[in-house]
Amino acid sequence: MKKNDILEGEITGFTSQGLGVCRLAGRAVFVPRALPGETWRVRIVKVTRTAVWGRGEALLVPSPHRTEPVCPVYGQCGGCAAMHMDYAMELDFKLGRVNDALRRIGGLDLRAERILGADSQEGYRNKAIYNFAPGPVCGFYGPRSHRVTETKRCLLQPEVFDRAAGALLGWMKRTGAPAYDEATGRGLVRHLFLRKTSSHFAACIVAAGEVDRGAAAALRAACPELTGVLVCVNRSPGNVVLDGPVRTLWGSDLVEETVCGARLILSPLTFFQVNTAQAEKLYALAGEYAEPAGKTVLDLYCGAGSIGLAVARDAARLIGSDVVPSAVENARANAARNGVANARYLCGDAKDVAKKLAEEGLRPDVVITDPPRKGMDEAVIQAIAAMGPEKLVYVSCDPGTLARDLKRLAELGFRPARCAAVDMFPRTYHVETVVQLSKGEIQSTKIRVDFSLEDMDMSGFQKGATYGEIKAYVKEHSGLTVSSLYIAQVKQKLGIIERENYNKPKSENAKQPQCPPEKEKAIVEALRYFRMIKENAK
Repeated sequence: MKKNDILEGEITGFTSQGLGVCRLAGRAVFVPRALPGETWRVRIVKVTRTAVWGRGEALLVPSPHRTEPVCPVYGQCGGCAAMHMDYAMELDFKLGRVNDALRRIGGLDLRAERILGADSQEGYRNKAIYNFAPGPVCGFYGPRSHRVTETKRCLLQPEVFDRAAGALLGWMKRTGAPAYDEATGRGLVRHLFLRKTSSHFAACIVAAGEVDRGAAAALRAACPELTGVLVCVNRSPGNVVLDGPVRTLWGSDLVEETVCGARLILSPLTFFQVNTAQAEKLYALAGEYAEPAGKTVLDLYCGAGSIGLAVARDAARLIGSDVVPSAVENARANAARNGVANARYLCGDAKDVAKKLAEEGLRPDVVITDPPRKGMDEAVIQAIAAMGPEKLVYVSCDPGTLARDLKRLAELGFRPARCAAVDMFPRTYHVETVVQLSKGEIQSTKIRVDFSLEDMDMSGFQKGATYGEIKAYVKEHSGLTVSSLYIAQVKQKLGIIERENYNKPKSENAKQPQCPPEKEKAIVEALRYFRMIKENAK
């Protein structure tokens, strides 16, 4: 098979990003906008050692689930991926995506029992980022690029978002204010960040320099619904949007929303689910899985406190943490305005906060975690395991990193019990998932373990940390890589391992490598952290 070959085949499945998959000449070929059950004539456009990409040249047998996309830039803009299929197939694809990741990546005997679909598939987003490029033009980035696809009407956004973006673009054309050029680092206007709730609407102009109040006046004239106009001066290269100081040009910098009966205030940098109606379903599901009544609940990656406040009103105690200071301020204010007096919020990276609480001896009954797309760091997983909660509720926006983390948590004794998906992002390939895990014994029949006899050591099953946990701690805190042999030598030296012939040399004259002093010190620190030795142990 080579580039520009034209072959005919039947589409048999989806990739995780919604591309059709068929087998041609013994290879799996990825075909954009092709649906399972269809037959296509495919032109090969790229061949690598690991994958083949094709382009549909002619649809020979269409699927009954095929629909005609109504967006004029569908396929050019990187926002949507499912407008060519009906909603029933979209939900099946997303549920299948979750279950495939759980099986293939996680190696778990767990399936999402259902997917909660959206009542509306258009105009659902409460937040958007419009990008500007020289021309000037305004729109959204194309797939896997920083090329701006000009977009005058996006069906995923409320109409007022397009109106606001058009107003700022019109102001730029009238005044000659240049769009920022990513290639040269010159220009002014970079993005327009919009957030709308049932009662508030804020617009934040992201620019490489100061923007005068004429821009705010243009936005207000086109959008009387606005309650605040802000500017973020972002002079940094890269794709972080709100990277710089934010100030208010007019009105309020906060918006307010009510979710699951909780009244929330949000600042520009605070994370909040982009689909308010589906967030209600997501939080209700998290509450069902958490069973928080009378319990101590830890809400990691809490944002403005939305999940914790929505599900933990009956909890005996609520503790939340987030790395964004303004989000923590919002969470504290939201707890106060909702009469939740038993809430405490900490600012810091999740792994540092979780470790601090574990060192304080906190033993939460329930941990709720809603990490970013990259999932949880090993240090966060270790800290959660050290606290030993009865239940863990994992909310995820990426099935792949979710499955990876669930596999690691299962190895540490957290049994995945229930799972459901929520379609937070209709017409895209993204999907939200909620999983309930319970603390229990490791079920060897349900976990695939890869090991070598050289690394195997039964002391890892004794009370305390496993060799893997000790290695991970040393790597995280000192940057050093230590072997099981070195750990065994240190444990034997401290009198907490009895087997003298661990990894005994194959010949009497062979010499075993001895643990270097700096690595011994790091291992001792790990043993002290896991309470396997006393604080004064050397």
